[in-house]
Amino acid sequence: MNCWEFKKCERQGGGRLVGELGICPAFTDVSLNGIHEGKNSGRACWAVAGTFCGGTVQGTEAQKQHSCWQCNFFQLVKKEETASPKGFSITMLGMQKVLDKSWRA
Repeated sequence: MNCWEFKKCERQGGGRLVGELGICPAFTDVSLNGIHEGKNSGRACWAVAGTFCGGTVQGTEAQKQHSCWQCNFFQLVKKEETASPKGFSITMLGMQKVLDKSWRA
């Protein structure tokens, strides 16, 4: 399950709030596709600037880190990944490598 499905934000492609709030960057950002078995950045939305949380568009990853780490979707992904053979920390390291590449480009 991706964040837009879990949160029901309606900012995914074809969502009813796209016209009003814009399409969510987690839905279109392919740099984290497959991370935590998600589509695009749908299972790593906390690493994407401009996602919609708590009724407002959020800022950079650094700005939103505290609120995202308390998010029920983040906690769900963390719980699921911790239980997997890979573990959450290993997949986080893989995600960090992807992010490092995109920031250097």
